[in-house]
Amino acid sequence: MSNQGMQDLIPLVNGLQDAFTSLGMTSPIDLPQIAVVGGQSAGKSSVLENFVGRDFLPRGSGIVTRRPLVLQLINAKAEWAEFLHQKGKKYTDFDDVRREIENETDRMTGKNKGISAVPINLRVYSPHVLNLTLVDLPGMTKVPVGDQPQDIEFQIRDMLLQFITKDNCLILAVTPANSDLATSDALKLAKEVDPQGIRTIGVLTKLDLMDEGTDARNILENKLFSLRRGYVAVVNRSQKDIEGRKDIKAAMAAERKFFLSHNAYRHMADRLGTPFLQKTLNQTLVNHIRETLPALRSKLQAQVLAMEKEVEEYKRFNPNDPSIKTKALLTLVQGYGNDFEQSIEGGGGSSDIMMSELTGGAKINRIFHERFPFELVKYEKDEKELRKEIAFTIRNIQGVRVGLFTPDMAFEYITKNQIEKLTNPAIKCVDMVCNELLGIVKATAEGMERYPLLRDETERILTTFLREQEEKTKDHIRLMIAIELAYMNTNHPDFVGFDAAAKGTTGKKKARALGNQVIRKGWMSVAVSLLKGSSREYWFVLTSESLSWYRDAEEKEQKYSLRLEDMKLRDVETGRFSIGKKFVIALYYTTGRNVYKDQDQLQLITHTEEDIESWKASLLRAGVYPEAEKSSDPDPDLGSLDPQLERQVETIRNLVESYTEIVIKSIKDQVPKAIMFMMVNKLKEYIHQELLPMIYSAGDQAALMEESKESAAKREEMIKMYHACKDALQLVQDVNIKTVHTPLPPPILKDDAPPPPKPRQPSNSSLQRPPRSVNSSSPTPRSTPDKPSVPGRPDIPKRPGPTRSVPPRPNVPQRPH
Repeated sequence: MSNQGMQDLIPLVNGLQDAFTSLGMTSPIDLPQIAVVGGQSAGKSSVLENFVGRDFLPRGSGIVTRRPLVLQLINAKAEWAEFLHQKGKKYTDFDDVRREIENETDRMTGKNKGISAVPINLRVYSPHVLNLTLVDLPGMTKVPVGDQPQDIEFQIRDMLLQFITKDNCLILAVTPANSDLATSDALKLAKEVDPQGIRTIGVLTKLDLMDEGTDARNILENKLFSLRRGYVAVVNRSQKDIEGRKDIKAAMAAERKFFLSHNAYRHMADRLGTPFLQKTLNQTLVNHIRETLPALRSKLQAQVLAMEKEVEEYKRFNPNDPSIKTKALLTLVQGYGNDFEQSIEGGGGSSDIMMSELTGGAKINRIFHERFPFELVKYEKDEKELRKEIAFTIRNIQGVRVGLFTPDMAFEYITKNQIEKLTNPAIKCVDMVCNELLGIVKATAEGMERYPLLRDETERILTTFLREQEEKTKDHIRLMIAIELAYMNTNHPDFVGFDAAAKGTTGKKKARALGNQVIRKGWMSVAVSLLKGSSREYWFVLTSESLSWYRDAEEKEQKYSLRLEDMKLRDVETGRFSIGKKFVIALYYTTGRNVYKDQDQLQLITHTEEDIESWKASLLRAGVYPEAEKSSDPDPDLGSLDPQLERQVETIRNLVESYTEIVIKSIKDQVPKAIMFMMVNKLKEYIHQELLPMIYSAGDQAALMEESKESAAKREEMIKMYHACKDALQLVQDVNIKTVHTPLPPPILKDDAPPPPKPRQPSNSSLQRPPRSVNSSSPTPRSTPDKPSVPGRPDIPKRPGPTRSVPPRPNVPQRPH
């Protein structure tokens, strides 16, 4: 057995395990432990009960262990049990322990055989146990029982892997000997995560139930299904013994008798049975902890350093000190203002910058330059409706007369109508920015979660102010539109005038001013089958003249390329072709020709609304506008157009288009400026200048600074964990210094040896205890004749002759030298 310092390591790891579990969190430190895995009815529970010497685990058919049970065995003078969730309550009746395990399991999982990965921590103090920590995991199953989900097999497998994939976790693979080890679920799972067998210890149960004439000798001698640490066999109580309440001590005596009386196991009986398994696990765990001490020490040091700053703040915090509360309030409000401003303005020095999506000011910028222009163009480019309105307006102004000249009133009326249509996109832009600001206010307030009343009050104050500024901004934008409608400045330098409009200069399609430059690159999916809803992802490159897509982002293998001339886009209902919760646009040619292969439209799919809106804005910049049918055919409602009226409609359309472009350019520029000034900047100023006075005027500051129960409990647990980790770090350092040169105990060295020497040992040996004595049994008969000649042994190495030359021996004592 190792020194006392080494034995103190197991209680140390137990304390760390309890500290993290009490916080309701998974341990960030990979603590050494032993996980017990096996199929249902493999005998895991019986093995653990034999360790304790008491019946304390739930019994029954089907899946019984439905939550991990962290069983901590501690050697003590008295015998009792204690649960971590009931600190201080001692259980001396182990039937009560069983009932509490069942109740605690049902509390978390219900009574319908559900499972949960949240562990139950149980400590058992007893003079009959060695220091040991094991995790009893649910047995592997394949068939759901009761209300269990159909994927219960995979849920249990995932839970087991959460434990046994850790490098510091030893695996106790329990397998019944009366089944084929080649199909053992426990050994198969252990082999997946530990292919070298360094962390796996095999346990064979039910040897007494094997068919007559068969035994597990080859497996126990590591000749079949070899494990580096070998196998240990145990004989548990039968179901009849359990129902008859057979004493565990009597069962262990029967186990010992079974191994001593069985011909196949007699020669290795001292290395079989529950006591040997318990001692082996104790020594293995102690040595395993010793091997992981350097890594454990490094992780503890990192954990202590990570908690040090926060713990120092907690130590200085006094919830009943008004000065501390006042200082905390000032600090939180100031920090809130800085965080909010950083969310709007951005900054490369922050470590909290999102790398997967746009946030804060970046989303507002996208609204200004992508969403808002796209909303404007929906009203700007409804060509068919515009021509119809112009024709009706001209006819109604002329009345019964035949107009020889194009009426000015038609231009002014139609232009004002087009300008009024810009109000809705501008108001929608305000709404989108307001929603983003509300999200930033709420997200930034999460820094105040320690004081929920203060957080709620801060959100209320800022939301109220923001809603007021929203209405003021909308009123200002409506005023901007009204100002544009108040006076039609036809002397504007950018206005084309009547002569140019009559010649149709602006009516011709404008050449693309961007050249063939790249506008956007990114991933989108192409709908392959419209009926099945299948799609394939490609890398798209959008230029001012074409849209191309490639198999990968390296752009080596081009899949297809489309010209953008005469191309439009439309939104597609996502449920139409079973595409699901994805966002789809369709590109098509106004000339009616196929876009891609034999399809008259190309459906492009993204996973988020943000991506699809951004692509629509980029396509708009490349000249691909939303759906707007441009047709020179006369509208049925207008009857046939005479050439003179058609020229007048074209002239007015050109004049309206020229003037509305001037207004739209102004609106695109002025609306974002108005929103920034009246909403974003005003909100920043309000936070820095007025938020703190408003909080003070809201009511009792002491009540606002009342710490939440969760935060208070977290503070206390954090301090406890800090001290526990610090003490554990000191103990780990001390133990590491004391035991750095201590060799591993012989059984562990034996288990660590390669498998080939093991088959040679149990040939003709009897019940000799140490394994090494078996190796020395062969030369012993040859050395027995030399034992009587003890006095002559010192001189034998000096003789040149053979060691067995008996005649000269009587003369050796007569030499005078």
